[in-house]
Parts: sequence; C-alpha cells; structure tokens
Amino acid sequence: MYVGADYYPEHWPEERWETDARLMKEAGLNIVRVAEFAWVNMEPEEGAYRFDWLDRAIETLGAHGIGVILGTPTAAMPAWVADKYPETLAQKKDGTRVTWGMRKNNCFTSGAYRMLSERITRAMAVHYAGNPHVAGWQTDNEIGGHEVCYCASCRRGYQDWLRRRYGTLQELNRAWGTHFWSEAFGTWGEITIPDDAAAHNPSAYLDWRRFFSDLNVEFQADQLRILRKTCPGQFVTHNFMGLFREINYYDLAEDLDFVSWDNYPVHGKPGVPYGASMAADVMRGLKKKNFWIMEQTSGTHGWGTFTRNPRPGEIRKIAYQQVARGADAMIWFRWRACTAGREQYWHGVLGHDGKPLRRYREIKQTAGEYHALAEKIEGTTLKPQAAIVYDYESHWALAAQPAYRENRYHEVLARYYDAFYRAGISVDMIRPDDDPGGYRLVLAPDLYVMPDETAARLAEYVRGGGILLTDCRSGVKDESGLCHERTLPGLLGEALGISIEEYESMPDFEYRMAGANGFDGEWTARHYADWVTPVKAEVLARYGEWHMEAFAALTRNRYGDGYGYYMGTVCGEEAFYDALAAELAEKAGIRPILAPPAGVEATMREGNGRKIVFLVNHTEEEKEVGLPFAGTELISGKKTGMSARLGRYGVAVIEIDR
Repeated sequence: MYVGADYYPEHWPEERWETDARLMKEAGLNIVRVAEFAWVNMEPEEGAYRFDWLDRAIETLGAHGIGVILGTPTAAMPAWVADKYPETLAQKKDGTRVTWGMRKNNCFTSGAYRMLSERITRAMAVHYAGNPHVAGWQTDNEIGGHEVCYCASCRRGYQDWLRRRYGTLQELNRAWGTHFWSEAFGTWGEITIPDDAAAHNPSAYLDWRRFFSDLNVEFQADQLRILRKTCPGQFVTHNFMGLFREINYYDLAEDLDFVSWDNYPVHGKPGVPYGASMAADVMRGLKKKNFWIMEQTSGTHGWGTFTRNPRPGEIRKIAYQQVARGADAMIWFRWRACTAGREQYWHGVLGHDGKPLRRYREIKQTAGEYHALAEKIEGTTLKPQAAIVYDYESHWALAAQPAYRENRYHEVLARYYDAFYRAGISVDMIRPDDDPGGYRLVLAPDLYVMPDETAARLAEYVRGGGILLTDCRSGVKDESGLCHERTLPGLLGEALGISIEEYESMPDFEYRMAGANGFDGEWTARHYADWVTPVKAEVLARYGEWHMEAFAALTRNRYGDGYGYYMGTVCGEEAFYDALAAELAEKAGIRPILAPPAGVEATMREGNGRKIVFLVNHTEEEKEVGLPFAGTELISGKKTGMSARLGRYGVAVIEIDR
C-alpha cells in the first residue's frame, strides 16, 4: 500500500533533503508527490529547462525506498509567462485582467497558455519517462478551482462550443426558449457569456457551465495525450476536490487510471464527518473503482486564518474513514509547514521547526498499521446494494433556479445519505445515465434535469422490481433547461402513482405532517411542499392543515414488481429520514452490516473471498458496538467476541470468519 506525503524540496535547503527522506522512511512512508507548483524552478525562463535540482531530490528519496508522483506544474504560472504573454491571465467581468501572483489565474482558451503548458508537460515527461523512482503523474492541481475568464477568446470559444452542440441557430433558439424577453439570436457572434446565474436565461447558464467544464476537461486531455505517449509505464491521476460542483467530475475522471482526492474535514467543533464520507463515495463512483487520497489532513490549515487543530487520534481516524470507503493509498498534506507564502498556516506532518513531534508519531503509527493491513485489503472494495443518483447538471441548473431558497443540492442529498450512514448501510453514488439494475434501491433526489431517457430508465427499473425514491423538484426540466410540458412528475407519474398539479415555497411557515398506513410518527414539513395527489399510490405521510387534507407528503406505489416512493416536502426532523431509510431498506431487502451506535461509522470492503468490516468512532466517547458475526480484529490480531469496544476516535478492522 502506498503511504506518503506531499513534499516540496524546493522550499528547503538541499542539505535538509536527506533528513526528510530518513524521517519519511522511519515513519513508514514510501511515496511522495512533488513539483506540482514548481514550474519556475523547472523553467526559469521560456524554453530553458532545469531538472538537475529535482533529479537530486528524487535520487535522495529513491535511495530511501521512496517513490515519487510528479505533478504537472500548470496550476501556477511563472511571472515571465504573465509578463511576456499577458493574454494568459484570466479576464474579470469588468474587462480587466486578474493580477498575477495567485495560482490558478490563467485563461484556458489562451493559445499561448495551452502551448506553454504542453511544453513543460512534454519536457518533464521526456526527462522522467525512464526514471525508476517515478511511479506516476498527477495532472495540474485541483482542476476547476480556477478563475472563470470572460475574455473575447472565451466568448468565441463558448460560441463555437454552442455551434457544435446545436448545429443551427434555429435549434439553439428553440433549446434556450429565446422567444422570452426578445432573446433570439440572429448570428452566433451575438451570444454573450451569461455571467449571473440569478439573472440570465437559465438554459444559457446551464450550457455555460457545461462549456466551462468541457474546457477544463480538454485542458487535462492535452496533458494526458503527452503523458500516455511518452510515459506508458507510469500511472496518471488527478487530485479532485470531493463535492466540488464546478466541473463534471465524471468527464474529468474518464481517461485517468484512477481518481485521487483531497480531504480536509477538520472544520468547527468535532463531529461526524458525513460530508467526507459522501465525498469518498462520489470519488469511488466516478470510475466505479477505488481511489487514492492525494492530500489528507495532517494539521490545522488555512491561508489568512486557520482551523482548529486535529485532536490526538483524530488524524488517524480521519484517514481510516477513507480507507473504509475505498482509499487504496494515503498521502498526507503536507510533509512540513512552509515558512513562506500564502500557505504558511497550512500545517503538515512536521511543523515549521521540522521536528518529528505528535503529528509525526500518529502518522507513523497509522502508516505501520496500513502496511500490516495491506495484504488483507488488497483487491477489496465496497459493494453496496443501494445507490444515490449524483448529477452535476441538476446541480448547475439548480444554482440558477433553486425554486425554494433552501434547495441546496448537497444538503438535499445529505438528508437521505446521512440516514443510511447512521443505519450502517453504504451507498454508491452513480450518474443519471448509469444502469440502475445492479441495485436493489435507488434514490434520485433533486434530479431537476431529467431527460426522457432517464425517466424511462428509472420507470423500467421500478417495473422490473427495483425500489426507487425521488422527491420535490425532480423531473422539472429537460436536457436544455426547459420545463417539461407535462404535469409533474412527468414520465414517472405511472411508476410513482401520483400527480402534482400545484406546489409552493414555504419561506416563513410550516405544515404539520403525520404518518399513515403503518409509517408512524409526527413531524414538520418546511421550506417547500408539492401538493401531491395520490392516483394509485398509498399515502405514508399526510399534511395536517385543512387546505392540504387531499394531498400527500410521502407516497408509496406498487408498480410492476417494484415500488416507487415520492417525498414531496422537506422534513425538519432527522428522525423522519431515519424512519424513511428503514422503510426503504426493508422494502428492498437490504440489511445493515450491524447496528452502529450514534457517531460510529460501519462499512465493509469485500473481495478475494474476504469480508472486512471497518468501525470508526467519530466521537470522543467510548463506544460499544454489537457484532453479529465472529472474526479477527486485524490491527490487534485478536479474535472478536460479541462486541467491539472503541475508545475515543477508536478504530477496529475486523475480518469476518469465512
């Protein structure tokens, strides 16, 4: 198993490199990422490449058995690039260029920037293609966190992209509904960049997001072509940003060997990091395979101000959560806190003093455990029976028209995701056009953009025996961002057994909500309400107000061999979603691995005839976890009994007896 840190040898005197390599080896590290921000060190002036310093650093690391991942350095241009080619800097909405001095400030349609990026990538690839210490490559750094550029070149690029997508202006005008507000275009050159999601044509804004995403994917593809041709024996990955929404990560991941991502869940007071778990499942879903952690929390972090410090044992349990979710490599950011620049407060395994103290010792312990576990977990992954549809295009479209103020995509998904997490049931995150047939249960919340093909696929899934849940604002728009000319829920109406003729936002009032037909409980409906008419569906929750008596809040419908559920509001109580998750799991025949106590995460990786359960205590209290199976706790090597006791931030890794 690869275990390592992100290392910046250019930040430190060369005589320190040997000390760093020795400390890394003593801590059990065997991989580092280097050079992703070292463009000016490798090309101090145009066309003059200097790799001698990096060669020596790699040799020093290699002598201690530490391999390297090389980052292409195109996320931070040297000053000479901006000075010689000012058009490479992104342009702001007001027409001025951004000021050089920050990373990720380039224009992606700049021919000069694309040329210079390809040159440095090719020079690195040629130089390091045969280096035995180079394990692989990382493209750029956190693609998508760049400035959005509004220059004439980007506008022309957007117009060309639209021409390729729609073919004719007549089709574009139809798809965007430009009969509204006299927005019809007579020439491609009239099309502007929709720079305000809240004001511009929502269909134009959706296509602008698609264009910007494609532009970033295309930029990476330029580097991939070079690396694949020049370094065929070395892997290529990229460090994604979890739940980042600006880029369609399915597209960005497609041509990579595997996905890596950067995980920083230490914010506010300690709690259960549901978001880090969901992000890991999204990352695993991008290529339907395990992932790497390329940057993992190793200390307090921030630029001008910083977060709280990870508490003793917390760095270890944060890392175990990711291994439990499918991480096959763990790389901490960063090796040592830098003494200069904007990230002086982004602390690492070592502090500014370079001494191996508490964080170093915790990471050394964790690395040693990972190496001992490596043989057992190799070839294993999660195999959930439930999935949540995760859709970037719905996310973008909702940014322009959320319908109700609190309709924030990740929060909507989290209501359901967190309930399954608490129940000990893992889920996959899948794209809207994936075949749902491999899952017993599929949730499609807030699936705002729903082409007819997607609706037909989901309906057929239910008919064939699947369990589907969808909810408010799903199926509203077609792929162009136009509202479907149908009564909601459109083509899913028969599968769900309902009709929605009216709906409302609830910014300053609530409804009472009561369970029915065996789904017992009393709750609060807030933020939004579909006035759901049950046509064939069974009502599981009703509204309490007089004018809502004819309408349902939650329904269940038998359709073919399956069931379609519809949730038409937002419930204010967490307990409601726990009850709903239990109902859905029971109907789908999904049983949790075990019943975890509050604050304990339970997952299972399986493969090669093994089933390995991970228990992670995210609290500062001791927890007792009942075990419905016999096995061996792999960290201690001891046989398990009827339960496992987890201390503060404790972890157990249990191989179930065959």
